[in-house]
Amino acid sequence: MARPRKPLLSTDRIVATARELVDAEGLAAVSTRRLAAELGVSGPSLYNHFRTKDEILEAVADSVSAQVDLSMFEGGRNWRAALHDWAVSYRAALRDHPNIVPVLAQGPGRRPAALRLADAVYGAMVEAGWPPPQATSIGALMRYFIMGSALGSFAGGFVDDQSAYDPADYPHLGQAHLLPDRQEKIDDRAFETGLTALLDGLERQYERVAGAAR
Repeated sequence: MARPRKPLLSTDRIVATARELVDAEGLAAVSTRRLAAELGVSGPSLYNHFRTKDEILEAVADSVSAQVDLSMFEGGRNWRAALHDWAVSYRAALRDHPNIVPVLAQGPGRRPAALRLADAVYGAMVEAGWPPPQATSIGALMRYFIMGSALGSFAGGFVDDQSAYDPADYPHLGQAHLLPDRQEKIDDRAFETGLTALLDGLERQYERVAGAAR
């Protein structure tokens, strides 16, 4: 029998299938046995590409980091505008793959795409005139904010049952039952409000840094 033109298994195919499982069912759904069944191969064949389940999840996490746009840090663009657009792109990637956030939250480790992301942000801040320690802090601050926004929905945490919000107990939550239906709009607005506040604060700090440099 002639050999297939394309190999039955590849690293990219394993990662894509694992990512689909994580998206649909969460981290616990990923196992070598389950992946092998989904891919239609024997379990041991996965070990030609990944040694452990944790390595697979690391690769899935890095595939999500690779979806974040970094082009705004090129060409000497204003640091505030670049940070804003990067944060929006980062949040969009996490919003599409929320179940992998706990792995991403552990830090970049040795993941190439995650390290490129960290390098781009830090490098752009230093080039803009931020001292290296503060550039590091900005990268950390933005990561905390963006990751936190992806861990859950504020609006989605309420129930759409008006009786749950008895005005005798919760006099200011009379409209809370409407929040789930407006989840995306409310969460987007909250993210933008927080991001603007962070950037406003950073801009005030930057004025002091720039003034000291002059």
